[in-house]
Amino acid sequence: MPKPSMSAPSASPRKPLPLASGEARARLRRRLLDWFAIHQRQLPWRANRDPYAIWISEVMLQQTQVATVIPYFQRFIKQFPNAAALASADEQEVLRAWEGLGYYRRARFLHLAAKKIVADHGGLFPEDPDSVRALPGFGRYTANAVLSQAFNAKLPILEANSRRVISRWAGIEGNLKTREAETELWKWAEDLLPQKRAGDFNQAVMELGALICKPEGPRCGDCPVQKECFAFLHDAQDRIPAKSPRPLVTEVHELALVIRRDAQVLLVQRPLGGRWGSMWEFPRTEVTGDVEQAAADLLGSIGVQATLGSELAVIHHGVTRFKIRLTCMEARWSKGMFQPGPYLKGRWIEPEQLSDFPLSRPQRRLASVLQNRQISHIS
Repeated sequence: MPKPSMSAPSASPRKPLPLASGEARARLRRRLLDWFAIHQRQLPWRANRDPYAIWISEVMLQQTQVATVIPYFQRFIKQFPNAAALASADEQEVLRAWEGLGYYRRARFLHLAAKKIVADHGGLFPEDPDSVRALPGFGRYTANAVLSQAFNAKLPILEANSRRVISRWAGIEGNLKTREAETELWKWAEDLLPQKRAGDFNQAVMELGALICKPEGPRCGDCPVQKECFAFLHDAQDRIPAKSPRPLVTEVHELALVIRRDAQVLLVQRPLGGRWGSMWEFPRTEVTGDVEQAAADLLGSIGVQATLGSELAVIHHGVTRFKIRLTCMEARWSKGMFQPGPYLKGRWIEPEQLSDFPLSRPQRRLASVLQNRQISHIS
């Protein structure tokens, strides 16, 4: 009678990867491009292959929804139709056009890059990847996105939608924010690119993520490449990609002062760096204790004396991981001239002039309250 085998049990094999063969990858490319040709959204930056328009759209779309971007894009392109027009504009004009999109550093980088395109490339968007990556504000994703869409360069891209889609196709489990996962995702993004129509393929991957392969409740039944998807074939859509824990939110109380001097109000300009750099606002500070003391400290920091008045509005807004309650109060100037300190400049203006200055979203809401001469609670 033969002795039973004493060999150790083998480890459970890795589940089969549907995209292991070149034939499967070719099939995925073909099916996805066919789907994209029929189902792609008609977006204004897809009207042609103008690299300038594609560049503006890609920067606007960073951390911003398509529906929000469309009207901003159309107004921006009308005001600054090419790199030369953008380069010749004043930064304050650019920030005013960007107002409401947030992450204003993007607008400043656009302005700086346009100046460099005019100075170094005759106003024409360069086709050389090294030249593009040398422009202010260009990382690997933005450079590759513009070059692939405008010039069909065979360059991969990774953003939120494509990361999710490719991780599901390739069965990349675990935290996608690790260096190892990032390297693997970029390799997949590059290996899957077709020899031709790289720009269309990159857009198709993002479009599939936006319309079908959503973070929650992906519409796998409508997916043209479900048979090439590891997550679908192994019922792993809910765990791929791994969900990141929600960041902790910190509540912050701030105070803004509408300081009146006769018919004018004081507007101040923020420093160049940091959040809302070089934009304008009503003097503002964080409140850690008593509101009256916070107001006195704020007034002292700008060299102005004023009598605190009534509350105008309470504005709630969020910035990254902060939930901010902005109490807005009136104050009547008594004496003193603005002096630089926490702010670069100060200007006394008529309320009607507020539309000429770039303001953050909560400050624009306060300006609207002031211009409408109403006391309200905004939430």
